Amino acid sequence: MASKKYDLIVIGSGPGGYVAAIRASQLGMKVAVVEKAELGGICLNWGCIPTKALIKSAQVFEYIKHAKDYGIKVAEPEADFDAMVKRSRNVADGMSKGIQFLMKKNKIDHIQGFGKIVRKGKVEVSEVKDTDKKIGLVEPTKGKKETYEATHIMIATGARSRELPALPIDNEKIIGYRKAMVMEKQPESMLVVGSGAIGSEFSYVYNAIGTKVTLVEYMDRIVPVEDVDVSKQLEKSFKKSGINVMTSAEVTKVDTKGKKCKVTVKTKKGEEIIEVDVVLSAAGVVSNIEGIGLEENKIKTEKGKIVVDEYYRTNMENVYAIGDVVAGPALAHVASAEAIICVEKIAGMKVEPLDYNNVPGCTYTIPEVASVGYTEKAAKEAGYEVKVGKFPFSASGKASAAGAKDGFVKVIFDKKYGEFLGAHMIGANVTEMIAEVVAARKLETTGHEIIKTVHPHPTMSEAVMEAAAAAYDEVIHL
Repeated sequence: MASKKYDLIVIGSGPGGYVAAIRASQLGMKVAVVEKAELGGICLNWGCIPTKALIKSAQVFEYIKHAKDYGIKVAEPEADFDAMVKRSRNVADGMSKGIQFLMKKNKIDHIQGFGKIVRKGKVEVSEVKDTDKKIGLVEPTKGKKETYEATHIMIATGARSRELPALPIDNEKIIGYRKAMVMEKQPESMLVVGSGAIGSEFSYVYNAIGTKVTLVEYMDRIVPVEDVDVSKQLEKSFKKSGINVMTSAEVTKVDTKGKKCKVTVKTKKGEEIIEVDVVLSAAGVVSNIEGIGLEENKIKTEKGKIVVDEYYRTNMENVYAIGDVVAGPALAHVASAEAIICVEKIAGMKVEPLDYNNVPGCTYTIPEVASVGYTEKAAKEAGYEVKVGKFPFSASGKASAAGAKDGFVKVIFDKKYGEFLGAHMIGANVTEMIAEVVAARKLETTGHEIIKTVHPHPTMSEAVMEAAAAAYDEVIHL
């Protein structure tokens, strides 16, 4: 039975909300989490985790298809799409149950429903109903409402797919990322709009299992937030795998009347009509800030985000906001870091604001993409004179042995002081390697210190040391 009074109520249970709740409980607060759908939020149920399960299935399928390259004979493989989807959902369900366990372990009350701040220190929770159970969509009802009291209230309500005017999502022929994870059958063809992490990852998955994929990007290169060299390499790898990549292109119209979708794509060369079974809209996300009491309480917003200070305090006393509802990278690990900083500040601890320039970004395509800090272009624009080192995985013994020679590690240092300005990686397992650079930058490590740090051989991570050496003309294996 949930109490009526708390030290902290968190609205939302994603990687920001549940982390905030657990840290607050560890610090002795009485805590409740209000969640309208599944514990764990989008990340665990409809984002980070289930997509990685699908990616792994696609990768294993590719391994089997190329078994002869490793000296192994197997029968012609076949992707079981239904089983892939089922495995992905089972992984997500298991993670969500894990959050339920953590809630109980940390004595956190779980209040099911739609949370809204009604006035200072008061949260009203409405019953919800399913609007599309297959993809986990719910909405508040006019039924039973309960009001809870809290000294502090945190908003961690996350985000959802952005809908473009030319792409009204119907979850039949024009779908969002949720539907892409649980489609009833594998489409023969798909057009993906947007080449950020979501669009690129789904392009990889569906292409790997045999769907004909066209990837459309409005900017002049895919994964446009990454270093330009990474974008070029990923486009090359995608095209090599059979994905039709269209950059400097815009979807202006989708005709869904017939059996197929007729997609009008505007390019520099003119308009082109592409027929596909389904269109996936992956053009970013929009914050979930509607209906949670912002206007009624005059909580400031700007450009669709809640305005907060460096410790995530809103203009309303004892109300905070973290994660995708505030400005900054819409990443799970960012929400978790913000949650801990915010809660520890509430508890009176001495905390440092988050350094957003040292937040890693990862895209789990094959090859993987990982980066942190300045791109080469951004470093120069910031006034740095730079030293740049690049080490290709084609020169790596481990990459050759693994049959994963596509990609490289690129590092950027300040020429004057040796400051580690940034790193950009594309290749096998680089999402596991980027943390080395994040830690090095946090500790203010220089390029020469990286060169003198002994890396195990043979490993993919040697490429970080070799790239640093390349920046200082000391590279051995090039």
